[in-house]
Amino acid sequence: MKRALLFLSINILFFILPSISTVSQDLQTMLEEGDRLYSEFNNEAALDVYKKADLQFPDNWEVLWRISRAYVDIGEHMPASTSEQEEEQLKKYDLAFDYADKAVQLAPDQSIPYLRRAIASGRIALFKGVFSVAGVVNSVRDDCQKAIELNNGGTDQQAVAHYVLARTHSKISDKWAPARSVLGLGWADLDSAFVHFKKAISLKPNYVMFHLDYAKALIKDDFYEEARENLNLVLSSPIEDEDDSIKKEEAKALLKEIENE
Repeated sequence: MKRALLFLSINILFFILPSISTVSQDLQTMLEEGDRLYSEFNNEAALDVYKKADLQFPDNWEVLWRISRAYVDIGEHMPASTSEQEEEQLKKYDLAFDYADKAVQLAPDQSIPYLRRAIASGRIALFKGVFSVAGVVNSVRDDCQKAIELNNGGTDQQAVAHYVLARTHSKISDKWAPARSVLGLGWADLDSAFVHFKKAISLKPNYVMFHLDYAKALIKDDFYEEARENLNLVLSSPIEDEDDSIKKEEAKALLKEIENE
């Protein structure tokens, strides 16, 4: 009897294990297809693939953070010249936050959901005005710090986490320190921004966005020579993002502006 039960169990496993493997492979195939489309800057098509994966494999944090990423990139490239268009853009950022937040709940020990939530929150804060949503800005800082602390998403993710934190410090530093302290944003300062920009660049050198925003922060503090170095690195760095060509033109304009400084 025991031998018969053992034989039955082995046969059941024989049929179940291939089906589990197939499900896993199907999900991996969908993620790879979505990532390929995303790398080609085809954000809408990538989102379609990720949404299909979400229907087929619900509550999967790997799917959810990718959906969040796609919504942010789609939102960034939407027209926003009318109030109706702005409202639609904000909806995309809100969706990005919701999906990233769900990914955090499902995988609190993984760094990338926190990073994607920080990025979505950052877009919302910029949209609404960072000094009118201090709580959102503080959550950007906290999520970046959590992603950096966990450090289990690879070098590029760590670089982006440091970059987002650097940019947050830099943006908040635009306001007079005592005034932002009243808002609960007194923690931000340019020196910290410089530290995190340098760390991001050390982890991912020759990335257009990092050097451009670091140069802008340096210009705020009148470090023109180092700013020029970074702007020239913007011009010599390869194009990896769909907006890099625009950023290179911005770097050229900034170099001209500070040529006599």
